[in-house]
Amino acid sequence: ELEAVFRLFDANGDGRISVSELGAVLKCLAMGNDPPPTEEELHKMVEEVDADGDGFISLDEFLHFHAQSTASVAELKAAFYVFDLDRNGFISADELHRVLVGLGEVNLTMEDCGRMIRGVDSNGDGRVDFEEFKLMMASA
Repeated sequence: ELEAVFRLFDANGDGRISVSELGAVLKCLAMGNDPPPTEEELHKMVEEVDADGDGFISLDEFLHFHAQSTASVAELKAAFYVFDLDRNGFISADELHRVLVGLGEVNLTMEDCGRMIRGVDSNGDGRVDFEEFKLMMASA
């Protein structure tokens, strides 16, 4: 399955993904919803995955990157569920307070936790979902 995705990116079939091939696929995927990545952003993306520094992404590099990304998401989910005590897919101020007090933050108030939640809650529903949690962790 991942090899088929790799072949989709590898338009010329040479066994490696170039900056231009990556750009073409990402432009198609954006379909006008977001601006396509700049040339500089594309180069940075390739550099992140390009372990041997040849300026291309090989199948092995692609598979290794995917495995690392999958592990990172699993670790983030585990961290999220430390706070999501009732397993409803959201972290509330109360859950945040209970966990942090349990970890020794005894001077932390519910108001403090409410402010923390509001600082991360991009959709304004008063709680943090996994996507908001991922964004918070990525910017930390």
